[in-house]
Amino acid sequence: MARLFITPKEINFLSDVAKELVKDVIGQKIYYFPISEIKSKVHDVYEESRDKIFDNPLEIDSLVKYMPQEVKTDQFGSEEYSSIEVYIQSRDLLDKKIEIFEGDFFSFGEKFFEVIKAPDTTTLYGQIEYSGYTTLTGKQARLGQFMSKIFGPTSEANSDSDAIQDTFYQQRGFSSNKRGETGDVRELRKRGVLDNPITGQKEVSSKGDSSGAGNSFYDE
Repeated sequence: MARLFITPKEINFLSDVAKELVKDVIGQKIYYFPISEIKSKVHDVYEESRDKIFDNPLEIDSLVKYMPQEVKTDQFGSEEYSSIEVYIQSRDLLDKKIEIFEGDFFSFGEKFFEVIKAPDTTTLYGQIEYSGYTTLTGKQARLGQFMSKIFGPTSEANSDSDAIQDTFYQQRGFSSNKRGETGDVRELRKRGVLDNPITGQKEVSSKGDSSGAGNSFYDE
């Protein structure tokens, strides 16, 4: 698309719309474990780290495509393996100064995945300097390959009290919400083109349940 018609103003608008969809509507997250370059000892010759140490997990808003499980059978029996694709808005990674590297790990639900690919997937209207989103392709980590506390919702079959996410708070470009700091930046508001939304942030919670059917949208 010609740069005469798609200017940085339109690029910022498209990025803000994508953030609104992921952060304020979809509400999916992964927990990303970056390798600590400071704590992990690197071999002087091979420039590889045998024992990797990971930093605290980063919560990243994303769109997750969960693949059907693959069953592999060998002499020891059968095992189930999962793969996953995660789409992350590129501007959001820049805002939060997060870099994605192959070999890092992330969790979604009860499972941990190793990043095997993480390319910038699209350019915005062919303008090479603007990326639409980054796609993480993850393969389920082998048992014992990576271990950590499980974060976020898991399954309704789990009896833990936090297995089901019963509240969802929008971010809407505010620096914080009821869960704490968001790190959310909406470029057009940052530049003074748009004002803050007068309706503020909304939530899906028990406050919106007036029928007893379950948590719902709360718009006070």
